[in-house]
Amino acid sequence: MITISVDVMGGDFGPEVAIPGLAKSLDRSPELRFILFGIEEKCAAILDKYPRLKEASEFHHCEVSVRMDDKPSKALRHGRWRSSMWRAIEAVKNGEADVCVSAGNTGALMAMARFCLRTMANIERPAIAAIWPTLRGESIVLDVGATVGADAQQLTDYSVMGAAMARALFEIEKPTVGLLNVGVEEIKGQEEVKEAGRILRASDLPGMDYRGFVEGDDLGKGTVDVVVSEGFSGNIALKAAEGTARQIGEYLRAAMNRTLMARIGYLLAKSAFDRLREKMDPGKVNGGVFLGLNGIVIKSHGGTDADGFAAAVDVARDMGRNGLIQKIENDLKLYHARLRSDGVLMEES
Repeated sequence: MITISVDVMGGDFGPEVAIPGLAKSLDRSPELRFILFGIEEKCAAILDKYPRLKEASEFHHCEVSVRMDDKPSKALRHGRWRSSMWRAIEAVKNGEADVCVSAGNTGALMAMARFCLRTMANIERPAIAAIWPTLRGESIVLDVGATVGADAQQLTDYSVMGAAMARALFEIEKPTVGLLNVGVEEIKGQEEVKEAGRILRASDLPGMDYRGFVEGDDLGKGTVDVVVSEGFSGNIALKAAEGTARQIGEYLRAAMNRTLMARIGYLLAKSAFDRLREKMDPGKVNGGVFLGLNGIVIKSHGGTDADGFAAAVDVARDMGRNGLIQKIENDLKLYHARLRSDGVLMEES
């Protein structure tokens, strides 16, 4: 049984999306249990519509919710102890829940998560890992926006954490890992990226198969299971991919409505177009994972629908079920032990 704490007030639509999304996820995974945090007067009527979810949940009234436009510092200062976001995270810290899910303000969620859960040993900055649809299935990309800039050590830590997540989510024994760069040649790119590549090759960790540098077009190809970047580049890549998916969808919609024959052709190929739309829909792979903290926090898209929120809850279920935190802790301990014991690595890095 996995217990998930949920900030039901987060996101653009709050409980109107979160509660139906939880009900959908419960239908797929009846073993789930939920601890819900929200403003009772805004949640009670909606929760009453889903008796099975209500039976599987424990509801806690909160005085306030963090707004989507709140500054992280303000949310942390005024939202601690009272807000649905803080209390959902705190439930993980106190061992009441295995995972936390929120569609709320990303900056506030990260600030509260770092303050409440703290970072793991040897981790200076956490990362946000996204699940990325590819031609081969799915990959993991991190960091997609937690921190702007990263040195070689942080990039290698992200690589270790991303590989652990791939093993937990995809059940791959030795995930392939690549560093996002402007070219695959070893002489290209920023010094931090080249240094991180050298460290990963030299450390030869058993939990990953480091494949070198990858380029932007490798993200969609699924060239590796885990793509590692600093947060500025990763966030741009994520938003560009989401925008491109919407752009192609609009092109197809316009083309199919242009003539009578096009509309007839669309009807004949509707099932194929539906599969394409599902593949390209970012909501189907919704759920960014905060890595590097002493607890699991899942960030859902703020503007998602109930299906998208359910997808984020499914990610939370898989992360809790497959022991993500323990895998990351074990891998980081092994990696940093090798750095300390290998004089060559220490001297060059």
